[in-house]
Amino acid sequence: MNIKTLVTLMVVLLGAWSIFHFKAQLGILVLPLFFGLVLFVTFRLYRLMEKDDLNSPD
Repeated sequence: MNIKTLVTLMVVLLGAWSIFHFKAQLGILVLPLFFGLVLFVTFRLYRLMEKDDLNSPD
């Protein structure tokens, strides 16, 4: 596992923990923050899969 993947995992886990830990204080912002986190993870994983696809010999 490279360092970018580990940093991404840590950021996502910290973001998810903070969203659900502070959901009472965030109020209406919980849903947009959650969708933003899901989009971040989706696009980040897509970019990692693209990078792996370019490096694999066919």
